[in-house]
Amino acid sequence: MNNSSTPPSSSSSEAGDSRSLVFGPSEPLRKPLTAPPVSDSSAESRSSVSSGHNSSSSADALVENSKLSAAASEFVPGSYASFQDDVYSDESEGYYAEPSLADFVQEFVSHLYSSPGSFESEISYITDTLNSCVTTEETLQELVELIYVQSTSIPHFAYTVARLCNHLSHHIHFSPASGNFRQLLLKRCHTEYEQREQAVRGDPDTRKKFHSYVLFLGELYINLEIKSGKDKPGRANILLAALKDLLNALFSHPEDPNLMCAVKLLKLTGSVLEDTWKEKGQSDMDEIIKKIEVILLDAKCSRDVRTMLLKLVELQSSNWGRVHTAAVSSDATPDNDPNYFMNEPTFYTADGTPFTAADPEYSEKYQEILDREDCFPDAYDEDGNDSFCSDEDEMDPEIEEAFERFCMESDARRKK
Repeated sequence: MNNSSTPPSSSSSEAGDSRSLVFGPSEPLRKPLTAPPVSDSSAESRSSVSSGHNSSSSADALVENSKLSAAASEFVPGSYASFQDDVYSDESEGYYAEPSLADFVQEFVSHLYSSPGSFESEISYITDTLNSCVTTEETLQELVELIYVQSTSIPHFAYTVARLCNHLSHHIHFSPASGNFRQLLLKRCHTEYEQREQAVRGDPDTRKKFHSYVLFLGELYINLEIKSGKDKPGRANILLAALKDLLNALFSHPEDPNLMCAVKLLKLTGSVLEDTWKEKGQSDMDEIIKKIEVILLDAKCSRDVRTMLLKLVELQSSNWGRVHTAAVSSDATPDNDPNYFMNEPTFYTADGTPFTAADPEYSEKYQEILDREDCFPDAYDEDGNDSFCSDEDEMDPEIEEAFERFCMESDARRKK
């Protein structure tokens, strides 16, 4: 009861005394070894604070001298350096500069390289954008050079670039006196063509670049279409003679890289080249095959390259793997079409013997399968699958071993 009558002031003083007894007497703080620099404004602020927090004159002075505004859209520190000022020192408008023609070409080429299947869906947008950019002779020359460099620097990309060049040759509107897109592209290819004799004897990097050019020119010959009047679009005949000269240059210096490039080019364009030469009454392909046979007698090329050349000669002797005796699908029979049974399914008899529609006893063996299905009508579900063998049931180990042995024996008989 006595404690309840004690005044609050005495209790607070007792609490303070108890805290001082527990923590000990307070000691003065040590001065810091170094002190931060004091600006004039902070010094004035400290002096104003020391003189009293209620000094209205100091507050009014700060408000009047302040450059801050409550209506500002954003707060920017005084020491902030604008990235836009550093990058766009030419006082260009906007945060981002307009992409250049080189940037756009690099962008869509990378996209087509990673997603070649999007060619048909993206080519219209690419063409429209290029037409808006290519409005001078200089930009058209730049576009041709950019695409040519991409076609010879990216591996396994010549086919897509050749399709791109064919499309642009028909849809780039700007056509100066120096030539349209196709003409300028062929002029650029001709420049590299004139260096063929030096390129086949150059260093590895030079030859590698030249081989990429050769394969690109082959794809260009296959895909580039030239319209002349009311006739159907045809190939660029100017490339026909160029490809022959390039092959002769490669065979004239029969090192492995040059021979491999020649083999790739002939596998790509050999059938088309031979058909075109035969239509003109020329025997250029026979001359090329004779050169290959002469090289095969030489021991300088490696065994792998020699094998590639031999297979190429065999491919040419078999009409480049083409079958011209196949009849029209409506008139095809097993007697006049060697591909008649190509897509027919393969069936198996009760003892595992395979047979197809080409088998003379096909009807009898197929009827046996139908008879087995009639004897076990519930053994097959709606999709024709064996209902006795569900995915949830496990096969007995002995049955599984016998089944594997049966499959191996069936494969062995099939190979014989």
